[in-house]
Amino acid sequence: MGDSLKSADIQTIQRIIPHRYPFLYVDRVIDIDGYKSCIGIKNVTMNEPFFAGHFPGRPIMPGVAIVEAMAQTAAVMVGSEFQMHDQNIQVYFMGIDNCKFRKMVIPGDVLKMKIETVRGRPGAKIWKFNGIANVRDDLACEAGFTAMMDMPREKDA
Repeated sequence: MGDSLKSADIQTIQRIIPHRYPFLYVDRVIDIDGYKSCIGIKNVTMNEPFFAGHFPGRPIMPGVAIVEAMAQTAAVMVGSEFQMHDQNIQVYFMGIDNCKFRKMVIPGDVLKMKIETVRGRPGAKIWKFNGIANVRDDLACEAGFTAMMDMPREKDA
């Protein structure tokens, strides 16, 4: 796929996946190795809307938001490799396997997510990934997840 990117900033991310505030959970994707692996970065701030209720007086990033951040990172990696910018792709979770949470993620943390493709190929709709999320050198979360990437079809003329 020749012209694929090695990194994606927030503007590029928003051209690839449909997610927007308050549900966009990845700020940058780096070290993109085709559709094999990448690293996503999420700067966790007190301004995240989920902190108002999770939990008052002790803000903790919800585990489901961490897994969602890993899935968004994976979608950016695949979209980047296959030049899916401005294509209005839709990405849907199909399954989450062996998910474990090891460390609380709090405001001020930088969540670093390493994603590896387990199954997927050019033209495939169904993809499987493994992800680990770290804060500094501490493992915060690990999970396998399956997603479907659906690109709208052009209407018949």
